[in-house]
Amino acid sequence: MATAAKRATLYRMVTPEHTCPYGLKARHLLKSKGFEVEDNWLTSRAEQDAFKAKHNVQTTPQTFINGERVGGYDDLRRFVGLTVKDPAAPSYTPVIAVFVVAALAALAINWLTGMALVGVMFVERFIAVAMMLLAMLKLQDVDRFATMFLGYDLLAKRYVPYAYFYPFAELGAGVLMLAGVLSWLSIPVALFIGGIGAVSVFKAVYVDKRELKCACVGGNSNVPLGFVSLTENVMMVAMAVWMALVLALPAGSLPGAMQPTPAAFWPFEAPAGTLPSPGPEAAH
Repeated sequence: MATAAKRATLYRMVTPEHTCPYGLKARHLLKSKGFEVEDNWLTSRAEQDAFKAKHNVQTTPQTFINGERVGGYDDLRRFVGLTVKDPAAPSYTPVIAVFVVAALAALAINWLTGMALVGVMFVERFIAVAMMLLAMLKLQDVDRFATMFLGYDLLAKRYVPYAYFYPFAELGAGVLMLAGVLSWLSIPVALFIGGIGAVSVFKAVYVDKRELKCACVGGNSNVPLGFVSLTENVMMVAMAVWMALVLALPAGSLPGAMQPTPAAFWPFEAPAGTLPSPGPEAAH
């Protein structure tokens, strides 16, 4: 049987319209720590208001252990020795998630296309997918992104519409680079926005010593402006320069790279004689 020290009383809101998610998390946390939980439901707004007034609290759920009030979910986490995340604290988690997913997507594409899992092609596809994912996060709320972006981008400060154009340009360049088409368009776009972005971030962080939030993963993040945003822009520039070299040099000069095809310039129609003839199996 559970001892008194391992018994907890929980009050949480459960109505037909709403089940408090923090109440569920508090119950799970208590049980995972070995507590026997007396789970009390507040099934109406009137019951919740009466409970708050009785215990002089502002929110539910509320946990009591050994007759003493511990508090809400965050207080409970502290009570059992867990940390509580500061919502205003800087975090690199969003960027790490983007880069991990981009790497996994590049590996999956290489696997499906029969390419070496790790190599030059992996890096090319990783950068292209990362550009697309970062653009997607910006496009969730373009206005909030633009507002944050205007705080440090040199071109956007002079021409505000550029702040709204940027995520669409990044997405378009990433898609074209991943597909290997219209390189005449994707290369200069990536060079342009990546170059301006890199200079802007370097000036704001390393010259002016400003402490700003990075707009690289959208306008709702607490990612500090600095190395991450600089990396994003440098990756775009490096990808554009690499693709320009691949197109400029003779085929096979850069082993492992995506080789230029007619589609690299125009994806809808190839000049006669530039596409390989079908193999014998095509006749069957």
